[in-house]
Amino acid sequence: MLEVRDIDVYYGDSQALHGVSLSVDKGEVVTLVGSNGAGKTTTLRAIAGTLPIARGELIFEGDSLRKVPAHQRPGLGIALVPEGRDLWPQLTVLENLQLGAFSREARKQLAETLAWVFELFPRLQERVKQLAGSMSGGEQQMVAIARALMSRPRLLMMDEPSLGLAPVVVSQVFATIRRLHGEGLTILLVEQNLKKALEVADRGYVVETGTISLRGTSAELLENPDVRAAYLGI
Repeated sequence: MLEVRDIDVYYGDSQALHGVSLSVDKGEVVTLVGSNGAGKTTTLRAIAGTLPIARGELIFEGDSLRKVPAHQRPGLGIALVPEGRDLWPQLTVLENLQLGAFSREARKQLAETLAWVFELFPRLQERVKQLAGSMSGGEQQMVAIARALMSRPRLLMMDEPSLGLAPVVVSQVFATIRRLHGEGLTILLVEQNLKKALEVADRGYVVETGTISLRGTSAELLENPDVRAAYLGI
């Protein structure tokens, strides 16, 4: 479904990604793990189109994304749940969700998709008129995930969905990821909680200083002594 081929990305004169390559097959959950500043978020932003790539290629369902602007990529089936959620805090839950369905095809399915996300997150249906900025962190994360789902993506990218959340809410987030995967959604997950990420993923990539240092199945990475020492403290 997605191929990232040898991409370089810069922030001004500073190079953030150095020849990063990865792939995500239809129906998989693939995770990118690594320390802060390693390049995980930069990789997702490049795929979403909010950061330009200086070299390399992005292929989604057989077509290049190089000339597709960021605002058109959700219409192709790519959605990002950003780190920190980035909600519109002065808009209601319902208004945030409606803005997630801004492509023509998504608007055609607005009522059906709303019913689906409310079934996934019943609390949001109870709070449709509440301002998003007045909700708890866990509730805001539900809104952020639901907003991305409103575009009816085929590839859902999630950037640190457990960041700053209480353990019980983290468990709920990962239960949602498992359910979405079970319904056939393809997911590219960035997560610092390596154990949680690899428990839910099929495969993973370890990102270090803007490069892919390791790749393998979740089981292979969990058993890798370097990974265990660096990220699990074992």
